[in-house]
Amino acid sequence: MDALAGVPLGKRDIEICEHKGVGHPDSIMDATCEAASRELSLAYLQHYGRVLHHNLDKGLLVAGESAPRFGGGAIVQRAKLILCGRATRPDARIDVRQIAMDAARRCLSGNLRCDSGIFEIVTEIREGSLNLKRVFAETSEVPLANDSSFGAGFAPYSTTEKTVLAVAAMLRSPEFRQAFPAAGDDYKIIAHRIKTSLNLTVALAFVDRHVQGVRDYFEIKHSVQHYLLERLELPAVLRINNLDDDGATDESGVYLTVSGLSAEMGDDGQVGRGNRVSGLITPGRAMSLEAAAGKNPVAHVGKLYNVLAMLIARDICEQFEEVEEANVQIVSAIGEPIDCPQLLAVEVAAKHGVTASLASEIKRIADRRLDRIEEVSHLIISGTILVH
Repeated sequence: MDALAGVPLGKRDIEICEHKGVGHPDSIMDATCEAASRELSLAYLQHYGRVLHHNLDKGLLVAGESAPRFGGGAIVQRAKLILCGRATRPDARIDVRQIAMDAARRCLSGNLRCDSGIFEIVTEIREGSLNLKRVFAETSEVPLANDSSFGAGFAPYSTTEKTVLAVAAMLRSPEFRQAFPAAGDDYKIIAHRIKTSLNLTVALAFVDRHVQGVRDYFEIKHSVQHYLLERLELPAVLRINNLDDDGATDESGVYLTVSGLSAEMGDDGQVGRGNRVSGLITPGRAMSLEAAAGKNPVAHVGKLYNVLAMLIARDICEQFEEVEEANVQIVSAIGEPIDCPQLLAVEVAAKHGVTASLASEIKRIADRRLDRIEEVSHLIISGTILVH
């Protein structure tokens, strides 16, 4: 338990923050691999009474080919979505590959407005190694860590981070989608703050069948910009589709797609390159590069500890008004009980300093969360907590 080494993020002169939207290729891969893990976990619970060893945290989206046109273009070649990983197949009661494919298809249909048929889904899921399956087979009250890894979390969100998440919520809201049918599901928001000056850059795919020409495109883009700025709670400079050519005469000079996704042609995707467990990418924060999505929710500390660290940090800030910022880092050792990490480090910035009393109360909060770590697994499997 230490005092925060530096200045809380919101009080620094420079801050950077990013969010990849639901239709971004990296977000698509995180969501589909996590959906496959969740549904496989539920199948294991139903048929075997417990979650068996699996990690479906390797995946790749290979962009397809399209021909966008004002008024409506065509998909020339489907994108390929490859689910890869390891999973236990004890017997014929469950079909791991079919579960993963069905979960991915439902995830695509539930999150994206385009026809999920534009994706070809391929599974390359093999059996796990004997030593990792043995970790799962060990009979103990608390699961054993099946990796040496670490997790990191923080609280509270800064004003910049809250603003980025607010813009993301607007872009995926039913109200926005109804107002702007031309706006696709693929978007990315990056913010930078210099002292009190906030700048937002948004990349937003447009759907060609809802745009009748270059002039219409720029009119819609201007309306989207006005819509977002009008609803922000603080002043900001907002740019949309910065690569657009103001002198464009055809589709090649603007961000136009058939499906509303860059994955149809412009960009590939990969698990672990998207948002962290916080829902953001935050270079100014302590942050793990673990791909939490798709990892098993019972014993993979690369998933559990990132969620747990966020929960502990939030608990601290919610219970103590004097705490301005909390950072939590947790380190595991493979084969050790998940409730006994090698290290659980907490740093806080407190208005009146870190007193012995405050340190003791924070330790109590962390210990209580560790004692109930299996609750984190239930929250992940149920979908109550998202990891991307």
